[in-house]
Amino acid sequence: MGKYFFGIAGWSYQDWAGIVYPEKKPKGFDPLTYLTEFFDAIELNNTFYRIPESKVVSNWAKRVSGNPRFRFTAKLWEGFTHKKQEVNSADVKQFKKAMEPLVSDNLLGSLLLQFPISFQNDESGRERLSLLIKLFKEYPLVVEFRHRSWVNPDTFDWLKDQKIGYCNVDEPRFRELIKPSSEVTGPTAYVRFHGRNYQNWFKKDRPSAARYNYLYSEDELDEWIPRIQEMGKKAKDVYVIGNNHFRGQAPANVLQLKSKTIQGPVDVPESMMEAYPQLERIAKKQKKPRTRKQPSLFHDEG
Repeated sequence: MGKYFFGIAGWSYQDWAGIVYPEKKPKGFDPLTYLTEFFDAIELNNTFYRIPESKVVSNWAKRVSGNPRFRFTAKLWEGFTHKKQEVNSADVKQFKKAMEPLVSDNLLGSLLLQFPISFQNDESGRERLSLLIKLFKEYPLVVEFRHRSWVNPDTFDWLKDQKIGYCNVDEPRFRELIKPSSEVTGPTAYVRFHGRNYQNWFKKDRPSAARYNYLYSEDELDEWIPRIQEMGKKAKDVYVIGNNHFRGQAPANVLQLKSKTIQGPVDVPESMMEAYPQLERIAKKQKKPRTRKQPSLFHDEG
């Protein structure tokens, strides 16, 4: 495995019950600890919505100690990336305090600066980006743009000079969004799979989970293997994160990507093979044949 870290965005989803997590949970079951048996990374979404208390983060760190390879990646708080108000030094201090338990235990793989599509490559955007990189320069940083105006040689050269990683993405290929790529601009390479749900991507009358309701096909995943391998040739660490989380589709697809990249079988949760029988082909330990056929959950192209 070496430098590759395959993981998922978040772990607290009600619709994962009986799919990612067993229907009948044993006493003391911890979903976060359970996931470390199958994944080497989890991207923290909750740090985006609010700055957590350091004691909460410390608790997360303790719960993943069973996997020595495990790393968290954390999304920077939306108050820094999605709001237009001045950056408050107290908020910066609070966020850094929250990250201390991960840093001290060598569990922070990267800090992800995710910007909205409204964040464009203009003077104000470049000033904001430069400021945030300066404020959080002590962390391994990765930047995810959504607007295509940032995708140009000048941006990549600037990120390389700053030793900042570029987040490659798979998402619907609308005109203003980012196309798939394998750019490496820093020691950390990163790719996020958001799904290709064209139908619901920009709809505001749907729950947010509807945007990420997408299961990648084998052919769609195969497109990414050369890109992931190319990133592995250039970067110190490569993070492959699934964000198409609806009904455990991200864990399923990431396990497939992991198996394809390492060209071998992987550990698969037993419950996931009930929902996604195609995972049996890549599982280290095959299940006994079922007495009745289980339906597979297929994606909708939209």
